[in-house]
Amino acid sequence: MEFFENFLAILLFTLWIMVVITFFVVVIRIIMDIFRDKELGGFGKAAWLIFVILLPVLGALVYLIARGKGMTRRDVDQAAAAHAAQVEYTKGLINEAGGAAGEIKAAKELLDSGAITAEEFDALKAKALQQ
Repeated sequence: MEFFENFLAILLFTLWIMVVITFFVVVIRIIMDIFRDKELGGFGKAAWLIFVILLPVLGALVYLIARGKGMTRRDVDQAAAAHAAQVEYTKGLINEAGGAAGEIKAAKELLDSGAITAEEFDALKAKALQQ
């Protein structure tokens, strides 16, 4: 019976540690949200920060109830901005690597310089567009 009690104590202690870690993560996310909110003025940021730091449980609950939707909106906006930046970066990489447009441009330059004929240009263009 003692083994079972010790095992149960270890499980409860592990659960407690996970709850505490989760709480700290939530408080840190709230503090980060306070600083990234552009609509909130300096006094409001200071007041929320003091409230969340001095009374963390109550402050976190009140902040999530009062400003939870705005926090979600800012998360979505930040994710959309990161996605748009990734798309723009990827487009830049494709343009640098050439892609179909780059191959056609290179073939056009060869055609203009007289290195290839119009038929060869059309064949290169068709091949680039098939990829």
